Amino acid sequence: MHKYILRRLLYLIPTMLGVSLIVFTMMYFTPGDPAKIMLGDAAPPEQVEALREEMGLNDSFVVQYGRWLYELVVNQDMGRSYRSKRPVVDEIVQRFPATLKLATAGVVVSVVIGVPIGIISATKQYSFLDNASMFFALLGVSMPNFWLAMLLIIVFSVNLEWLPSSGLTSFSHIILPAITLGTGSAATIARMTRSSMLEVIRQDYIRTARAKGQVESKVVNRHALKNALIPIITVIGLQFGGLLGGAVLTESVFSIPGVGRLMVDSIGTRDFPVVQGGVLFIAIVFSLINLFVDILYAFVDPRIKSQYK
Repeated sequence: MHKYILRRLLYLIPTMLGVSLIVFTMMYFTPGDPAKIMLGDAAPPEQVEALREEMGLNDSFVVQYGRWLYELVVNQDMGRSYRSKRPVVDEIVQRFPATLKLATAGVVVSVVIGVPIGIISATKQYSFLDNASMFFALLGVSMPNFWLAMLLIIVFSVNLEWLPSSGLTSFSHIILPAITLGTGSAATIARMTRSSMLEVIRQDYIRTARAKGQVESKVVNRHALKNALIPIITVIGLQFGGLLGGAVLTESVFSIPGVGRLMVDSIGTRDFPVVQGGVLFIAIVFSLINLFVDILYAFVDPRIKSQYK
């Protein structure tokens, strides 16, 4: 197990290098001059050029990327924000708890909705419940998050005035964003749960359990669901990692001060170090979540644990 974890951690190195190169290249060729944005359109060209020289923006692509990568690897420094002059690490760490709280709430909503719907659909295959569940699952996958977010704000915040429409200071503030994020993920989890359960409930040991007189709820929960958990856990882990990086629109609509909104604001002001650091940070977190999911397999299925040994 320890060798497996170490090997997976070593695999993160080329992955992070690839992510950093792609993000740096995209930001390098993005139109817009950070120095001119910082000084304003009325700034004289001499002042803009002096600031570009001070920030190292006149250097070549290779020099800029090498300098940024060297500082990141050697000094664990992602640079400083062009806007706030603060270290990028501090900006991200300050915003990440809000994103983590939002993603956690979203994945809880998706699991609470998606797993039961998938189980019901599998055990009642081709019934009205199955067709209705898959219809709503398809609807949930198809709905854009920003459209659902605005619809929830109009209904529950503007018309009914039940829930706040912005911020993240109390439990009531997280309900609408969690529903917005959890709906699409719940649909994906429901479809995977149904598919995995259908494959398991056709096995011989399920028929044997029923033939021995086991209660149907025990057959489903104790025998079928446990053996169908591996694909479900995989999807839940991927959805959680996706929510950490995909909450950009939701954070913007609900005015939540998270990492996603920070990157959106930074793209608008050409604050390249914050964008690069934010994407790299989310990629690292996503990779670590995948590693945690792989380790979790060993505790769910003893056969996988024996392979690690």
